[in-house]
Amino acid sequence: MEKWVKQTTSIILHQGVNLSGFPLLCMKLCARTLALFFAFAFAVAAHAAQPTFEQRLPNGLKLIVKPDRRAPVVVSQIWYRVGSMDEVSGKTGVAHVLEHMMFKGTKAVPAGEFSRLIAAAGGRENAFTSLDYTAYFQQLSKDKLPLALRLEADRMRNLQISDAEFTKEVKVVMEERRGRTEDEPQALLYENLAAVAYRTSPYRNPIIGWMDDLQNLRADDARDWYKTWYAPNNATLVIVGDVEPAAVRRLIEQYFGPIRPSRLPDRTKRREPTPRGIQRIVVKAPAKLPSLLMAYHVPNLVNVQGDSEPYALEMLAGVLDAGASSRLTQRLVRERRIANDVGVGYDALSRLPSLFTLSGVPSEGKTVAELESALRAEIDDIKQNGIGQDELERMRAQIIAAQVYQRDSMFYQAMLIGEYETIGYSHRDIDAINEKLKQVTPAQVQAVARKYLIDDALTIAVLDPQPLEPAAAAKSGGGRHGR
Repeated sequence: MEKWVKQTTSIILHQGVNLSGFPLLCMKLCARTLALFFAFAFAVAAHAAQPTFEQRLPNGLKLIVKPDRRAPVVVSQIWYRVGSMDEVSGKTGVAHVLEHMMFKGTKAVPAGEFSRLIAAAGGRENAFTSLDYTAYFQQLSKDKLPLALRLEADRMRNLQISDAEFTKEVKVVMEERRGRTEDEPQALLYENLAAVAYRTSPYRNPIIGWMDDLQNLRADDARDWYKTWYAPNNATLVIVGDVEPAAVRRLIEQYFGPIRPSRLPDRTKRREPTPRGIQRIVVKAPAKLPSLLMAYHVPNLVNVQGDSEPYALEMLAGVLDAGASSRLTQRLVRERRIANDVGVGYDALSRLPSLFTLSGVPSEGKTVAELESALRAEIDDIKQNGIGQDELERMRAQIIAAQVYQRDSMFYQAMLIGEYETIGYSHRDIDAINEKLKQVTPAQVQAVARKYLIDDALTIAVLDPQPLEPAAAAKSGGGRHGR
C-alpha cells in the first residue's frame, strides 16, 4: 500500500497519515502530463526564487515564511512534532482524537465557531494526523491571515475538552475506523501486516488506533496529550503566500509570543530488532478479490548529505512502479497479465525506519501464489541484472516534473516545508534531496535491492476474501467524509 496514496487520502478524509516528501515516485505521470509540467517551468522559476524567511521565537516556536505573490491568498499551516508514534501502549488513537477535539472550542471561541469564522472569511481549513506529526491548516485571502493566526494561537493552549464532547467525538472516530479500516479490506490487510512486520517500532500501531483502545480512552487522556505536546517549542508555523515577512513576524509575535513553552518528554524509542526470517499471515475479510502485500524492512533517511541508500531505494520504487512504462505495470499487468493491479511504496522521509512494500491483485484465473512468484522474479532480475540507464533517466524526468508541480502550489509548498522541518530535516534540504535523487546510479539501485529485499526482512500478508454481505456487495466506492 503506497504511503503517498494513504497519506494524501487521509488528509482529505481528516484521518491523517504522513505526506511523502518523495511523491514523485508514486505519481503516475503520462507523457502529456509531463509536458504540461514542463510548460509551467519558466513561470514557476520566478516565484520559486523568492527568499524564505525563518525565525525562532524566544518561546521556541519556529516561523517560516515563503512569499509567493501570484495571487492575493495565503496558506497558514501549524505543524506539531507529535504523531501516533508518540503514543503509549493502550492509548493508541489519542493523537487523532485530540486532532478532532481541537475544533471543539476554547473559552473565547466556542465549539464550531472556529470553522464558521474561517468559512465566513471565505477560507477553508482542516487538519491531519500521521505517524510522525499532526498539522492544522487554513487557506484564505491574505487580509484574513490575522484571523487565522489569532484562532490558531488561541487553541494552542486554551482548548477546552469536556467529558461529554470527548465521549461524542471518540464515537465518531470509532465509526471512522469501522468505515475506513474494518470495512476496507486493503486497509485491514496493511494494518495487520504492520502489526506483524514491526516488533517494537510504534509504526506497528494504526494512526486511528486499535478499537479496544478507542473504547477505553477517556477525556483525561486527551487532556494529558494536549498539555504535553501542544506547545510553541514543539511546533513549526509555515506561511506561504502574498505576504511580507516582516508583517507576518509582527503578527506571530503578537499572537504566539505570549504563549509559554513546555518541557517536552524524552522521545527515545526502542530500536527495531533485526528480522530473522520470513513471516506470513492470512487476513480473512469480506471482499471480492484476493490480494497480496509484501513488506521489507528498510532504512529511512537520516543524513541528507551522507546517506545514499534511501535515495537508491526511492529510485528502485520508481523503476518498479511509477507509471505505465514501469517494470511491474509493463510486465505483470500488460504483458503477462498476472495482475490486475500492482503497486510499490517506500518513504525515506520518516522519523523511524520504515517498510518497502509491493502489492497486487491477481488477474482472473491467477493465484496469489503466482503473483508472489512473479513479483519475486522481478526483484531477482534487478538483483542479478540491474537496471538500465534509460529507466533511471525516465525517473530523473519525473523528478524535474514533480519539482515544478510542487512549486506551482502554495499549499504544497507549505506542506513540503512543514513536513521536512517537523520530521527533523530543514526546508533547505528540499532541493538538496532532489539533487541527490538525480545522482543515483544503476549500480546503487542494484546494491540496495540485493541488500534489503531479502527473505529474512520480509513479511507477506494475503487477503483471503470472504463472502460479502448483501449490503456490502451493493455498496459502491467509499465516500469522502470530513470532520
